[in-house]
Amino acid sequence: MTKVLITGCAGFIGSQLVERCIHEGHEVHGIDNLSRKGTTHNLTHLKSIGAASSFNFEQFDLSDSKKLNLFFKKFGPFDWIGHEAGQVAVTTSLDSPLHDFQSNAHVTLILLEAVRNHSSDSKMIFASTNKVYGSLTNVEVLEQEKRYSFKDDFPGINESQPLDFHSPYGCSKGSADQYVCDYARSFGLKTAVLRQSCIYGTRQFGLEDQGWVAWFLIASALGRPITVYGNGKQVRDLLWIDDLCNLYLKIWEKNDFAWGTPLNVGGGMQNTLSLLELFDLMDQLKISVGKQTFAKWRKGDQKIFCSDNSSALSMLGWSPSVGTREGIERLSVWIEQNLNEIELLLNSSTH
Repeated sequence: MTKVLITGCAGFIGSQLVERCIHEGHEVHGIDNLSRKGTTHNLTHLKSIGAASSFNFEQFDLSDSKKLNLFFKKFGPFDWIGHEAGQVAVTTSLDSPLHDFQSNAHVTLILLEAVRNHSSDSKMIFASTNKVYGSLTNVEVLEQEKRYSFKDDFPGINESQPLDFHSPYGCSKGSADQYVCDYARSFGLKTAVLRQSCIYGTRQFGLEDQGWVAWFLIASALGRPITVYGNGKQVRDLLWIDDLCNLYLKIWEKNDFAWGTPLNVGGGMQNTLSLLELFDLMDQLKISVGKQTFAKWRKGDQKIFCSDNSSALSMLGWSPSVGTREGIERLSVWIEQNLNEIELLLNSSTH
């Protein structure tokens, strides 16, 4: 039986990876400090589907290196590791840069050392971000009626794009990103980095500063106002969560992967939406759209980002399978089915 460790196991992506690995018949261990709203809800769900023999959860912060090393000694070594723990929002990083650094860069280095010392054969994947590329000043962008676009049918951002860390969040995630890559070079660890674009799906309790697709649908369903920062023409490529989990599994199951490699991962050009276009799509699908107000641009916000998934396709045969229309419909149905619970969660003062 494959032994899997997921950090941040009660977050959106982490909980989806745990559920997928449980259903695949693996032994899954999870770590989470449960600091983010929605994590206790996700944890309850995971415990309901995972028998005690298939899912073990430990609550502590990865910054506690003593606890982490004891955890590895007790439950390791692990075959696969998915590192999903961390601070997730640019806005939060601007409010508290030190906490952001500790939550992203510092804990990643602590985890890498634990892996090096106690589980050196693990295949470890780190959830990085497109924010490591900054404002993409070298890429020509056109402004259209309802979106920004790349000039001259540019296929998207690939891994040759220069790193350009913007915002404390970009710096902390970018530093962690580079440490993960370097531990393959310096110490021979089997590490990989996924520079993820906009990931969305069910059990995503979107908040205004992170998970914008889910937040717009949830706020609209609850009749709450929506704040659009900037002009609403900013574009992202949307990747459905199941497609992302498929990629993790493909990397973990591959024996000859080029470890130390970063991959750009998103929905690709065929799955791009601007904020304004999302509102239009919701209207077409007869999904209620909340009242919008506009505010000034947020620091570090890219006008357009779209992943060129060519590397993932050529190396792993991976490409997205769920289009934006299907994904938005699926997410909307889940929200309607769980709206009362979501509202209680959002109104609660705790997580």
